[in-house]
Amino acid sequence: MQKIALIAAIAKNNAIGMENKLIYWLPNDLKRFKELTTGHTIIMGSNTFRSLPKGALPNRRNIVLSRKESSFPGTESFKSLEEALANCTNEDIVYVIGGEMLYRTAMPIADILCLTEIDDTPEKADAFFPEFTKSEWEVIENEAHTKDEKHNFEYRFVTYLKRNK
Repeated sequence: MQKIALIAAIAKNNAIGMENKLIYWLPNDLKRFKELTTGHTIIMGSNTFRSLPKGALPNRRNIVLSRKESSFPGTESFKSLEEALANCTNEDIVYVIGGEMLYRTAMPIADILCLTEIDDTPEKADAFFPEFTKSEWEVIENEAHTKDEKHNFEYRFVTYLKRNK
């Protein structure tokens, strides 16, 4: 049975981005993102695709959602999340990688949340991960990390599994 996972790095106030860029650059978060998503399908909105420095991410099936455009190099394109998921029936897990509107659309059907929770509240943000009721989710991973020379903030890798789904 296919699982839908939302993956994001979020601040204390659920901030995820500013001006179509990630707010935080955490090498360990990027490494975890690559480890989890490599070999799987990733679904993103068109703005998220445009924010990728080198375009489609290697060693993954890249799907871009857009109602207007259909040409994103190295990807498949669909007009809706439902249409994209209907074309992923053979996948064991599909990762939704952003942005805000896609996270909001996918949250009600998500099975897993793979979050990097950052111990910070940024001064400026214009994109946010949707609120969710933590009691509806079981924490199956909670790994703390301290700040260091490459990471300006303390953070946690937290994986949530939807209860009763």
